[in-house]
Amino acid sequence: MKAIGYNQAGPITAADSLVEFEAETPKLRPHDLLVEVRGISVNPVDVKVRENMAPETGTKVIGYDAAGVVKQIGSDVNKFKIGDEVFYAGDITRPGTNSELHAVDERIVGKKPKSLGFAEAAGFPLTSITAWELLFESLAVKEGEGAGESLLIIGGAGGVGSILIQLAKKLTGLTVVATASRPETIQWVQKMGADHVINHRESLVDQLQELKLQPRYVASLTGTDGHFPAIIELIKPRGHVAFIDDPQTLDIKSGKPKALTFSWEFMFARSMFQTDDIEYQHELLNRVSEMIDDGTLICTVTNNLGKISADTLKEAHKQQESGRAIGKNVLTGF
Repeated sequence: MKAIGYNQAGPITAADSLVEFEAETPKLRPHDLLVEVRGISVNPVDVKVRENMAPETGTKVIGYDAAGVVKQIGSDVNKFKIGDEVFYAGDITRPGTNSELHAVDERIVGKKPKSLGFAEAAGFPLTSITAWELLFESLAVKEGEGAGESLLIIGGAGGVGSILIQLAKKLTGLTVVATASRPETIQWVQKMGADHVINHRESLVDQLQELKLQPRYVASLTGTDGHFPAIIELIKPRGHVAFIDDPQTLDIKSGKPKALTFSWEFMFARSMFQTDDIEYQHELLNRVSEMIDDGTLICTVTNNLGKISADTLKEAHKQQESGRAIGKNVLTGF
């Protein structure tokens, strides 16, 4: 089968940063589905792995979003059958989705939304799981609650922010404040449903004071190192802060006077450690699929770069690395 991967970690500008090659068809574990990949998307994790993780042996295949059709099933599979259309984000400890065929544990797979094509559907899983777990587990907000409180989302125009805004507005009573700094990103987060938009290149504290808001919840999706002092100042006492990026250092002792709670969200934790509740992601994705089909959630895909190839995937990585991507970039099958 065709696959795209890399032999040496490094910059996307290198001639062989991503290469197409022939790979063996994956062997299935008992809970696995063998999926014919018909759509993928690119996330920040793709870039981080490609830049920093050298392959142990051979060519490493990455890719952490896919939609496709089930071609084979493992001996213990009971949630799907051959021919089912599915979408999922995969497992960072296994080969990725940038291949014609991909093996994935059914317990982290959902039914593809009927209203979307494969490429558009592939733009949802990783960001939806991350946003859902961040909001309802890390920040511990309950569905239907949150009235009178506010959520600050730092980096609202990215993939996770785009879904997080929607989930918070559709499933909770929270007032949502999202950050954006360019006219196009401001327009995007407003389209996603943010109640207020503030500029993360200016004082967050001053802007929130102008809005007469003191958030109880903060989702810091990017630039946490630089924003952390402001987060400590602007958040309510006994508030909750959740992160998804990788700050070099954080002085969380500064949060003690306000008795703050800090959490990291990492959507691969369940699959990486085979947690007892691993099926939660299957149920979550099915719920997201229903919300897409009934119009509760709107599509966050902004760009389809065409068929998967080494060149189109390189372009997707370049756009992701630019820091100016809005929503999600996707590609169709080989």
